[in-house]
Amino acid sequence: MRPLRMIAVLAALVTAAATPGVAAAEPLTGHDPGVLARVHTAGRVEAGPNSVTYSWPGVYFEGRFRGTGIGIVLNDAAADYDIQIDGTTVTTLVTPGQTTHWVNGLAKGVHSVRVVKRSESPWATSEFGGFVAAPHGAILRGPRARHRQIEFIGDSYTAGYGNLSATRDCTGDDVNRTTNADISFGAIAARRLNADYQINAYSGRGMVRNYNGSDPQVNYRTFYDRALLSVEGDVWKNPGTWRPQLVVIGLGINDFSTAINPGEPWTPESLVAAYRTAYHAFLDKLRARYGRDTIIVVSATYMSNTTVYAETARQIVQERNSRGDERVRFWYYPETGLDYGGCHWHPSAHDHQIIADRLGEFVATLPLRW
Repeated sequence: MRPLRMIAVLAALVTAAATPGVAAAEPLTGHDPGVLARVHTAGRVEAGPNSVTYSWPGVYFEGRFRGTGIGIVLNDAAADYDIQIDGTTVTTLVTPGQTTHWVNGLAKGVHSVRVVKRSESPWATSEFGGFVAAPHGAILRGPRARHRQIEFIGDSYTAGYGNLSATRDCTGDDVNRTTNADISFGAIAARRLNADYQINAYSGRGMVRNYNGSDPQVNYRTFYDRALLSVEGDVWKNPGTWRPQLVVIGLGINDFSTAINPGEPWTPESLVAAYRTAYHAFLDKLRARYGRDTIIVVSATYMSNTTVYAETARQIVQERNSRGDERVRFWYYPETGLDYGGCHWHPSAHDHQIIADRLGEFVATLPLRW
């Protein structure tokens, strides 16, 4: 029998949070004050006079430029980034710090550039200061926002935790270096649909209970409304452009994957009851925020030690449907074909491709109005 998969180890986050110089970026100065005027992003960012700040994994910035080179202005000592030119990844930056990273030697002409935050760093604040043209070049108006929008809400599976690892045995640093939200199942599925997307995922967090009962004073819902995860009380202000037609939720693995420890305020029955109550309240929030037309998918997946996650998630959807909300749907993806070769028995990059295939097939059955 497969060992119980270790879901979302928080030790990596705690270790990084304690590392000097990682808590928050120093403000960038001296750069174009109109960063968002010439950059497209769908992520939860907070705009300052010279830069934007953010925390969630998978946040991306897209631009266009004319010339043979491009500078990418970043201030981030905690997270990793991929830089893509004309659709091809040309470099990966590992905790770049405060820098303008240059990509030079390109053919003359117009190019696209995309910068994406690969890893999780909820203890830190990331900062992007825009693009800088090479001599004799120019930054052009950024690409238009896509009409289709998808929001992914979840835990380590949604974040792509350790999906590039060649081994299941990982240190905290291994997890940080091998997590790539840009090749998570959500990001893959959204790009196939030509949709903008948010990956609002936080490893180790559950709807009411975190992995192995850790940090009982908080849960995923504590952080959901924030743009800056480490800033207590922060609330992301939707600029009015984020109106997803589809929301996919994957929360419950951490609630139910580990046995209840002595001292936790749960019995198996009361945990299920609290999960159901909290989930319904969360769905109420999403429905009020995004309107009656948005399709909300409550997802669940295989767990080696229990079926309570899938059973309860399905029950929640049935309850919503019985109340007249037919645009809440249930999606279950099985373990067949998955190798769980990522860090701590998480889905590998191979697995995320398969899950994205299954999600795409499921989305094709939905009555989406896009």
